[in-house]
Amino acid sequence: QVQLVESGGGLVQAGGSLRLSCAASGRTSSRYAMGWFRQAPGKEREFVAAISRSGENTYYADSVKGRFTISRDNAVNTVYLQMNSLKPEDTAVYYCAAGSAVATISKGYLGQGTQVTVSS
Repeated sequence: QVQLVESGGGLVQAGGSLRLSCAASGRTSSRYAMGWFRQAPGKEREFVAAISRSGENTYYADSVKGRFTISRDNAVNTVYLQMNSLKPEDTAVYYCAAGSAVATISKGYLGQGTQVTVSS
């Protein structure tokens, strides 16, 4: 079992930046690939970014590529999502996820989510 707690969400103007954090407790997070998903009102949850267990490989949705950066610090069991050049369409609840592999993080553990609101 692993517990995931997100933080860092908030209200920001378009063009601004936020950094989300996800602290993992329980089994060591380095055992898991980690990632971020988001869900906007009235829409399905969608993939945002993922990172391999070592941190060597990262993956991004086309909509955030070049603006968002995922990273992890296994020493403190935390994964981050640096979000730059934010747009109103980035407004959503952002969820941290963990799984045995990048391809399966959507089927693994999920945090409670943190709200990100981007005003125009």
